[in-house]
Amino acid sequence: MKKLILITALAAMIAFGQTNDTARTKKGPASQAHVLSRAEFDELLAKPDQILIIDVRRPDEVKDVGGFPVYLSIQINDLPNRLAWIPKDRTIIALSNHAARAGRAADILTKAGFKVAGAAGAQPYEADGGTLTKSWAPPPNPNAKKE
Repeated sequence: MKKLILITALAAMIAFGQTNDTARTKKGPASQAHVLSRAEFDELLAKPDQILIIDVRRPDEVKDVGGFPVYLSIQINDLPNRLAWIPKDRTIIALSNHAARAGRAADILTKAGFKVAGAAGAQPYEADGGTLTKSWAPPPNPNAKKE
């Protein structure tokens, strides 16, 4: 009986491992975008009149992780429908937490004819010593009139 349980457990572990490998290979092709180093990102940030940061994260991710003081927030799934809002006279940096979504965004933008410097991840940028801006919603004022 113990042998049967052991064999069943081993078979389940093998099947689970194969499922995860299959799921990983079905993610699709990797982004063609260059992932910016902290030094490259900082060099671009030094020319704020020439760049545009497009942050493709959800607002809660920007609040929890941090970001940059000025950026255009367009979530990755909305990006193809928001291209008309994006100025073409600036170099674009696509931003996400670890640069995966940013890479996909950079590919979309490049294909649409935008000048894209590359993709960046907020968390690796901060881990390399870069400074992120933290934002939060102020707590409600208990003395405020309720309408």
